[in-house]
Amino acid sequence: MIDAYGRDINYLRISVTDLCNLKCTYCMPEKGIEKKERCDILSLETMEKIAETAVKLGITKIRLTGGEPLVRRGILDLVQNIALLKNKGLKELGLTTNGLLLEKYADDLKKAGLTRVNISIDSMDPAKYKEITRCGNVQDVLEGVRAAKEAKLFPLKINVVLIGGFNDNEIEDFVAMTMDDDIEVRFIELMPIGEAGAWGREHFLSNEEILKRVPTLIPMPFKGHGSVARLYKLPNSKGKVGLISSLSSHFCNYCNRIRITPDGKLKPCLHSNIEIDIRNYGENGLEKFLMDGIMAKPTRHCIQNSDFEPVIRNMHEIGG
Repeated sequence: MIDAYGRDINYLRISVTDLCNLKCTYCMPEKGIEKKERCDILSLETMEKIAETAVKLGITKIRLTGGEPLVRRGILDLVQNIALLKNKGLKELGLTTNGLLLEKYADDLKKAGLTRVNISIDSMDPAKYKEITRCGNVQDVLEGVRAAKEAKLFPLKINVVLIGGFNDNEIEDFVAMTMDDDIEVRFIELMPIGEAGAWGREHFLSNEEILKRVPTLIPMPFKGHGSVARLYKLPNSKGKVGLISSLSSHFCNYCNRIRITPDGKLKPCLHSNIEIDIRNYGENGLEKFLMDGIMAKPTRHCIQNSDFEPVIRNMHEIGG
């Protein structure tokens, strides 16, 4: 599916819930959130129909996100049913998780047809992890990482949101994880969305900081279209380091994705408040719903502009 600027849109992210078993400070308000009524959240059946229609239109990659997708009841059935689309053109089915429930679900997710998993860890220090998540135990996440490896949910990626004054002193430790394990540690620049929209500038660090701290990183060939991460590796390492620089070096020219929120809104761009509501389309209007969303994609986001208005919604409401 080609958008108005000639980009091939082949990647769909579906947020299956806005609920989470953590309350990360940049993602969710401290008081938590109120659980929505069932009628306000897309059913799993509707998500499956969206996925089927998207693959029919040319989507080859689908990722399930949240909130925390593994707290959604019926998630294994959803994975299994979407995985059936591999016979119709779907090449990859991934899931982004905080990892807390992976020890329980990794094997079943693999058997259901999940291709790969991304695990979010913003600190490996137990006290700091509990601080940023307001309640989490990092050891549970590390057990989830182990379970994902054993289930062969590869390639395995670790997502780290880089936060100035909080976890920037752990950069070298995260990079070192790639030395002996075939994993990709991905540093993601903190984005001014929702709760983080009002944070001080000192918390927003460019990914250039990683290259300053670890000058031995070797750049790898750029994958081009659809790739959001610039890849590097340590000499003789088994794994890789990815830098996702949404703010300092945007990849809008290569953006190949659209997002569906848990309440049925299609977001053409993560950094825009533009949303297209599925409820404005009839039961047989899913193709138009998706195509309208694709054609509404802007040429680029405007975070650096002085008149930029931060996205109102928090990340748990959108899906990462």
